[in-house]
Amino acid sequence: MRNRSAGAALAIPAWAWLLLFFVAPVAMVVWFSFGYKPGVFGTHANDILSFDRYVEAFSPTFFSTFQNTLWVGIIGTVLCFLIGAPVAYWMAFKVKPQRRGILIALVLVPFWTNFLVRTIGWQVIMAPEGWLSSLLQGIGVLDGPLDLLYTRTAVVIGVVYNYLPLMILPLFVAFDRVGPALREASKDLGAGKLATFFRVTLPLSRPGIIAGVLLVFIPLMGDYITATVLGGAKGNMVGQLVASQFQTAQNWALGSAMAVLLMLVIMLTIGVAAALIWLVTLPFRAQNRLVLGPAVPAKTDAPATTPAEVTS
Repeated sequence: MRNRSAGAALAIPAWAWLLLFFVAPVAMVVWFSFGYKPGVFGTHANDILSFDRYVEAFSPTFFSTFQNTLWVGIIGTVLCFLIGAPVAYWMAFKVKPQRRGILIALVLVPFWTNFLVRTIGWQVIMAPEGWLSSLLQGIGVLDGPLDLLYTRTAVVIGVVYNYLPLMILPLFVAFDRVGPALREASKDLGAGKLATFFRVTLPLSRPGIIAGVLLVFIPLMGDYITATVLGGAKGNMVGQLVASQFQTAQNWALGSAMAVLLMLVIMLTIGVAAALIWLVTLPFRAQNRLVLGPAVPAKTDAPATTPAEVTS
């Protein structure tokens, strides 16, 4: 009991931090979403509670922006995984351990620069008068200026660049924990490289894959800096609408309702994706159970041996 109490006491600062800086702000946003905007100069009032702000949030503009946000979130997360998985696999299995620290530092280099500065850098690169446009026109790829900035494609490029390290690091840790012994054992039993990857490496790396997907998808859905700098009117995301309601329109109730709907849809999307993955992998799990069989302890009919018999 004393050891348990000591362990619980060590977790008190973390729980206090979460309650103060996560649970309390989210609860406040939910509370504001049931209020309204009192007059021109007011921000919110909760003397009359209703669901009117949620009804107001389901406008055609919000629905269209949400569709665009969900599309950018899914495509951006998939691209981060497709790009980050080979890099993490190469770092974990092909690079010497002495050089992995340098590569991890290179992956973290973008985080040494401000998020907004990095995004503005891509704005300079994709500008019609930028160096990339001049280069493509010079080598004959384009006949005119590059028409990429302020589009949804530009937003996808920006979010993949900004959130790619958050996918690489968990995947690298997951692949590194698999170790060479299991992969060599799989090859010794006759499995090829692809079979070893899909039957051994990938299943054992599932926690890292889940962590990477969540670390990328959740903040990407709420991102509004990348959409504001690179997307313009064609790349609007829900985060921009929420920020405009709080900062420009001063309608905290409507902005809170939009934020709550965004959080609910993120959780619903993650739940649907988890259910689909579970259904897709169900036949493979059933096949493994049939091949391996249930783990039943071996039974023996031999009589128990007494210590005297053992001594004799």
